[in-house]
Amino acid sequence: MSRTVVLEAESGSITWRAPSNIALVKYWGKREVQCPANPSLSFTLSKAATTTSLKYENRPSDGISPTFEVLLDGKPEEGFRPKIQTFFERARPYLPFLKDYHFIIETSNSFPHSSGIASSASGMAALALCLTDLERQASPGMEDAYFKKKASFLARLGSGSASRSIQGPLVQFGKYAGIPESSDLYAVPYPYKMHPVFEGMKDAILLVDKGEKQVSSTAGHNLMKGHPFAQARYSQAVSNLDTLKPVFAAGDLDGFVRVVESEALVLHAMMMSSLPYYVLMKPNTLGIIQRVWDYRHSEQVPLCFTLDAGANVHLLYPRDDSAQVERFIEEALVDYCFEGQYICDQIGFGAKKM
Repeated sequence: MSRTVVLEAESGSITWRAPSNIALVKYWGKREVQCPANPSLSFTLSKAATTTSLKYENRPSDGISPTFEVLLDGKPEEGFRPKIQTFFERARPYLPFLKDYHFIIETSNSFPHSSGIASSASGMAALALCLTDLERQASPGMEDAYFKKKASFLARLGSGSASRSIQGPLVQFGKYAGIPESSDLYAVPYPYKMHPVFEGMKDAILLVDKGEKQVSSTAGHNLMKGHPFAQARYSQAVSNLDTLKPVFAAGDLDGFVRVVESEALVLHAMMMSSLPYYVLMKPNTLGIIQRVWDYRHSEQVPLCFTLDAGANVHLLYPRDDSAQVERFIEEALVDYCFEGQYICDQIGFGAKKM
């Protein structure tokens, strides 16, 4: 993924919008340089996204690292600086021109800041797209497939899940025998049949908790090293990917629900059984899960939940059931949300240049 590129542009600006994503098969545990311990599969979202403008100016530097400023919603945000500095250090061998520029990174999220939605996936994806686009200016013959692969490769260096936010609607990350083109270095679009019932899938994000997590995702991933159940978990993820292939092809919503909910609970089981152990679900998280189970049983609606490494709940349901499910959210689940906040989203198709 490294090319000898000489940029002639003195200054300019590039803007990309990258979506968040929600993993159906989770990866938990990392190997060297943001490589996943097991493969994962995610839906790309549509409305929950980060827009990043990268302003660049050629200027003398120390010859090693770029200089940069970071703004969130137009205001300096020093809290993002360490993560971006690490990203630049990792990306430098693959983007040699970085050292010659000063960057102003202006970013904004379509969802409220500190809403409890992880923005590293969409944010790092948007930044990686801007930088890959800058490289493309010096390589106008760069093919679109290579561009997307390089952007995903770079996004992974900032956040593993960011590699899945370049394309959509269903994206796989991590080497997996069932998808020959798959890699631990970048994500690829799911290449097999997906029944139309999944193409219109909706995702309601219930914002249970807006506080900072007690354990960062990086620290959580590291606790999988030496975890007594790690190898069984990695094998289970591969098995669930195998199971989902006929599920997606046939439109088997019951099979989808079983795998996706199991994956969410196993993710949190890994956290609760590590040393040190910790719990990221909140009482309201569990309250929502129980209400979803009761509703699905009584109404026979294929509504299911999934979780990221936090307290918020994603509700996945077919487009044809959206009116009924969203009425259920308003009537039964809003009280479990922080200040009644939730976001109605749907499956999306990847990043866009603005």
